[in-house]
Amino acid sequence: MNVTTRRRFIQAASMAAAAPAAMTTTLTAQPKPSAPASTSAAAPRLKFGFDNFSLRALGWKAPQFITYAASQKVDALLLSDLDVYEDHSPAHLATVGQMARDAGIELHVGTLAVCPTSTRFDAKWGTAEELLALLIKVAQGTGSKVARCVLGFGEDRSTPGGIEARIADTVAVLKKVRSRALDAGVMLAVENHAGDMTARELLTLINAAGSDFVGATIDSGNATWALEDPMANLEILAPHILSSGIRDSMVWEDGAGAKVQWTAMGEGLVDWPRYVAHWQATAPERPLILEIISGFARPFEYLKPEFWAPYQGVPAADFARFLALAKRGKEIPPFRASAAMSDASYQQAELERSLRYGRDVLGLGRK
Repeated sequence: MNVTTRRRFIQAASMAAAAPAAMTTTLTAQPKPSAPASTSAAAPRLKFGFDNFSLRALGWKAPQFITYAASQKVDALLLSDLDVYEDHSPAHLATVGQMARDAGIELHVGTLAVCPTSTRFDAKWGTAEELLALLIKVAQGTGSKVARCVLGFGEDRSTPGGIEARIADTVAVLKKVRSRALDAGVMLAVENHAGDMTARELLTLINAAGSDFVGATIDSGNATWALEDPMANLEILAPHILSSGIRDSMVWEDGAGAKVQWTAMGEGLVDWPRYVAHWQATAPERPLILEIISGFARPFEYLKPEFWAPYQGVPAADFARFLALAKRGKEIPPFRASAAMSDASYQQAELERSLRYGRDVLGLGRK
């Protein structure tokens, strides 16, 4: 899409978004429903949980997170980094896994970038292949059937060869551990992370690597960082969901494009009853796991021509749905830690408010 065409498209899409009769969207700023989202009488409620990154400022280790998760009566817990364990010995991993099982918690494990050419790949655990081997070991040791990982971060879209090259590199390293994962009974769940991939791009990665051992960790917040409507992201990835990182988002226009600020559940633009209903219909046994990150806004200056170099493959129809979000959003203030509210207290309050919303409004959880 050249600059002139893109400008005309943005102008046309903006006018369309302003007219409800001309464009509808699956995300609206709406009042909270007065009753939980209805589910089929034959279908159980979705399993519900959280990612330990929601409480990153607390500095807890795995046993503390499991104890807290049990107190919150959740069904699932994603331990999304490898530093959350005291060590990776078989004895410690077995203890962590048994704690989760005793609490009736489905445990997922995880790590960050496994693309060897990502700008954020960390060689702390060795090569990308060695990192994946360790991740599978941790999953097997704790009894987790799901191991979450990511390609990288949004800046990888601007590296030589673009995101397509980083996808190819990630597929290559995933294939190196295919037999190991299958032998261990572990599925690798690649996340759409920090604006690195759109849902369509993640689907390309899953299909290229092999859906017999690779699926998705769906992240509704990260969808907005890839210029996506979270509902559109779900529609594409739902059949491949293994794990998740879910939160709300507020999007609003500013002079250069739009800003995105993630929020606690029910405080952004996502139509959660519709989102949950689609999840229930397509992935009823996959847990909806909260990853609450909030309190700051990120700009997306799409009215500047230079913004578009890393996004040449974004379909106009997908971007139009993102634009419609920005038309319906409103600016919200950031969070700043103070003597009255520390980062740790803020994170815990945001998570617990989101857990209540999920249970009371959306009917999530089986406990």
